[in-house]
Amino acid sequence: MKLGEKRMNDVGSSRYSSMQESELEVLAVAAIREHRHLIAADEAVYEEWTRASADPSVSAAVLKTLQDEYVARQKKSEAQQEVLSEIIDALGYVPEVAPDGED
Repeated sequence: MKLGEKRMNDVGSSRYSSMQESELEVLAVAAIREHRHLIAADEAVYEEWTRASADPSVSAAVLKTLQDEYVARQKKSEAQQEVLSEIIDALGYVPEVAPDGED
């Protein structure tokens, strides 16, 4: 089996394959917005962790907590990205989504 054939089979077996295009587009837009929010939150935690790492007065426990939070957020973002990818694969295109606040 060629890679392209496997990919098509994977898409065909997607939990989203029986949905109408309009439903998929609504899901895709919502998933894209959620992904944007997750990325922004991840960046904020990363920046806080980076600042704390450079501050010698911050305890190792606080640094560990920030690191653990960042790693947990990365895992959540990765899982959400997989869902978004499945939706986009089933839809067949990436819908246009205005930046936040421009709706």
